[in-house]
Amino acid sequence: MQWIPRFWKSENFLRSLVISSFVVFFAVSVIRHLLLQSNALDLGYFDQAVYLISQGKTPIVSFRPYHVLGDHAAWILYLIAGVYQIFPSVYGLFAIQSGMFAIATIPVWYLAHQAGLDRQKSNAIAVAYLLYPLVFNLSLFDFHPEVIALPLFFAAIWAARSNRIGWFTLCMVLILGCRASLALSISAMGVWLIGFEGRKKSGAIALILGVSWFAIATGVIIPHFRPAGADFVMRYSYLGASIGEIVQNLGLKPWLWVRRLFSIENLLYLVLVLAPIGWGVSLRHFAPLVATIPVFAMNLLSEFANQRDLVNQYALPILPFLMVMAISTVATQRRRSRLILVWSLIGFLALAKFGYFGSRYLDRVSILSETYAAIAQITTKEPVLTTSYLVPHLAHRTAIDYLKLSEPATNLNDFKYVLLNPAFPGWASSSQFAQQILSQVQANPDFELRYQRSSVYLFVKRSVA
Repeated sequence: MQWIPRFWKSENFLRSLVISSFVVFFAVSVIRHLLLQSNALDLGYFDQAVYLISQGKTPIVSFRPYHVLGDHAAWILYLIAGVYQIFPSVYGLFAIQSGMFAIATIPVWYLAHQAGLDRQKSNAIAVAYLLYPLVFNLSLFDFHPEVIALPLFFAAIWAARSNRIGWFTLCMVLILGCRASLALSISAMGVWLIGFEGRKKSGAIALILGVSWFAIATGVIIPHFRPAGADFVMRYSYLGASIGEIVQNLGLKPWLWVRRLFSIENLLYLVLVLAPIGWGVSLRHFAPLVATIPVFAMNLLSEFANQRDLVNQYALPILPFLMVMAISTVATQRRRSRLILVWSLIGFLALAKFGYFGSRYLDRVSILSETYAAIAQITTKEPVLTTSYLVPHLAHRTAIDYLKLSEPATNLNDFKYVLLNPAFPGWASSSQFAQQILSQVQANPDFELRYQRSSVYLFVKRSVA
């Protein structure tokens, strides 16, 4: 075991950490997918969108019938589509997401080194980043393009502190392409850089780009591609029915949101976010968290409880600035590497969802063989109706949909294939509803039963003579 201290101090440690973390993140995401735990939202959504772009088709996801730019103005998907032209597979998305989480370790390490930490403490900081529960949890949760912004945030902060304006600007532009709401984080980052870091040029660039892109994305791009408006507005319905009304009421009617903001639930959320990195929390070094104010505000004020956990993507823009705060704390208060590692490991063991592989991720093991056998008999790119968890396995086509209780009227004649499993109806459906659709297909003379085993049914529309 004498090699461990030598390896910890060696130059090869960071490289090995990046490679091994990529392997772990990619493996767990693939295993989850193969266990039929992926979902239409969001993996199926982005898989079909990127596939359509790569085929030169308009990226209108069939079960969310509007142009993909009408969702979050994430033009980065057009760059991702280049991967699909070489390797058209959902595993390409897993590789990209896993790679972004792993590669972010490099700028984290260099930020620590830039702050004056030695190699061992920089290594500890890099490991602590990977052990932050959100990183592992989000690597499990389908695919989200804003993960691409994570290493870019770290790199941008390093570039700003190194006065590399060109690299900083490039990072800003790419981040803005990942999700429209990240423009608010970029704007707040500009305020932090100007007011607390003394980086006026880079701060001004961030502020101007952030404000400008938010106005363009929410005022022009999203309304153009989706006139009905963005979904996220519904999460703040008590504040208004549009972005403009919400902003107005935030300023003019504080009584609408003050009670919601200062609640026990929100206090627990703040503790949840800070606890895994408690070794680096210091009021003296809270300044970087100025850049997280918009994200915290959106999450704390939302009626959508999933915005207040470490499982979904909504806390992701907070993480870079938590790490910057922690690095500053270690640089001035001499935290020991052992404390950083032990605390981070405890946080990971307490909050990371690796235990799902021994519980909820096994609930469809009994239907794996028959499900994959049925999928293998879907041999053309024609429309498919199925369950939500099978959409990511069949999304490379122009039309696919899944059973939704919110849309009970399903026109079976729109589909060539109907793949159902009433015993495992999937998200947004129920066994009763799936059985109802199954009965309709069985009674429809246009469809024939092609495959049936256990509770898995595959129907195919008869060819017109």
